[in-house]
Amino acid sequence: MEHPPLTAFVLGAGLGTRLKSLTAKRPKPLIPVCNEPLITRAFEHLHGVGVRNFVVNTHWQAQVYESVFPDHSWKNCRIAFSHETPEVLETAGGLKQAENLLPRDSPFWVYNGDILSDLPLQKALETHLTSGNEATLVLRSKDGPLQVSFDERSGKIRDLGRRLLPAEDPSYLFTGIYLLNPSFLSRIPPNTKLSVVPLFIDMIHEGAQIGGVVIDEGTWWDLGSRDHILAVHSSLAHDSTTPTPWIGVGAQIDPTAKLLGACAVGAHSKIGAGAILEDCVVWENVEIAANSSLRGCIVTSGARISGNHADADLS
Repeated sequence: MEHPPLTAFVLGAGLGTRLKSLTAKRPKPLIPVCNEPLITRAFEHLHGVGVRNFVVNTHWQAQVYESVFPDHSWKNCRIAFSHETPEVLETAGGLKQAENLLPRDSPFWVYNGDILSDLPLQKALETHLTSGNEATLVLRSKDGPLQVSFDERSGKIRDLGRRLLPAEDPSYLFTGIYLLNPSFLSRIPPNTKLSVVPLFIDMIHEGAQIGGVVIDEGTWWDLGSRDHILAVHSSLAHDSTTPTPWIGVGAQIDPTAKLLGACAVGAHSKIGAGAILEDCVVWENVEIAANSSLRGCIVTSGARISGNHADADLS
C-alpha cells in the first residue's frame, strides 16, 4: 500500500430519472457543464491526485460513452468500461462486476459520476494510506443532507443514515468520494444489485477499519436536478478565473444576439439575430431562431427553438 492509487472507479450507470428529458438520450455524467461532459470534470479532479486509469460502469445509453470516448482514453489516461445489463447493479454490485478491471494490490478511488467537486483530496489519500483503513469516506459538514455519524478524534465512521444510532443526529455529508482497499471487493456477493451502504454498516458493526476525512474546503455539488445544473453555471460564472459566456467550438452567435448572466452555448450551435438568452445552457448543434427569448432554459442537442420560453427544458 506504499504507492498512491492510480485507478478510480467512476459511477456512470445511473438512470438520471430526476433530470427527465435531459437524460433521455445520454447518461447523466455526460450532461455538459460549461460545454464539458460532467464526467471529465471528475477525471480532472482525480487526475490531480495521481489517478491515471479510469473504470466507468455503464448502463443507460451506454453507447454514448463510446461516441464521446471512442479510443477509451482521456488525456492519455486509459478508460475501461464495465457494462451492466439487464439492470443497473448500484454501487457495490457495479464494483463487483468490474473487479477484474480494478487493482488487486493497491487502493483505488470510487467517485460518483453525478457530482462536481474541487475538494482538495490529498488529505484523504494520505489518511487512507497511513491509517490502515479498508475504506475511507470523504465527508463534509455542509452542502447537503447530513447522513453520517463520525468521530473526528478516532477518525472512524460510527453510522450512516441512523441505521445503528437512530437517536443520534448525523453531522456529516457523505460526498460520494471514497477510497477502498481491494479486500473490500470480497465483501460483495457476485451478480447482485447492491449499494455499498449496507456493506459499510456491516463493517461498522463488526469493528472493521472504516474511517473518514472531513474536507470543508473547496466546493461540492450534486447535479441531481436542472436547478442544480443552472446554479453551478451561475456559481462558476461568478468565479473571476472562469471566462464567460462559455462558447463551444464552431458556435455562431449573431452580433445582435445577447447572452446575459451565466450562459453556455455548445459546439456548432447557432444563436439568431436579436435573440436574448439569460442564464441558459445550450448543448451542441442547437439552433435558436432570430428574436427568440429564453430565460433559465436548458436546450438539448440538435433542438430547433423559436419563441419565448422560461424555466424550461427544450428539445
